[in-house]
Amino acid sequence: MLNWKIVCWTLGLTTAVSFVICVIWGLLMPQAVHMHEFLELVLPAFKWLTWWGFLLGLVESFLWGFYVGIVYVPIYNFLYKRWGNAQHDTKVA
Repeated sequence: MLNWKIVCWTLGLTTAVSFVICVIWGLLMPQAVHMHEFLELVLPAFKWLTWWGFLLGLVESFLWGFYVGIVYVPIYNFLYKRWGNAQHDTKVA
């Protein structure tokens, strides 16, 4: 069984850190390999290279990760209750 708080916070922080890495990548690499077009597509109201855009993108990235955790944990826990103990039900001879 998964703890939803741990999973949600872990995924939220992971996506936030990934966003920061993408921004740093975009600052260091030539424009041809930037992720800014993708970020502007998946993060509503995100604008590349503005403080407001960076803060909004950071918050939105965290929220997307948190949302995935909220959806994932109940599904995982449901399936674990249904099938997770099946391997323990069979006896080893």
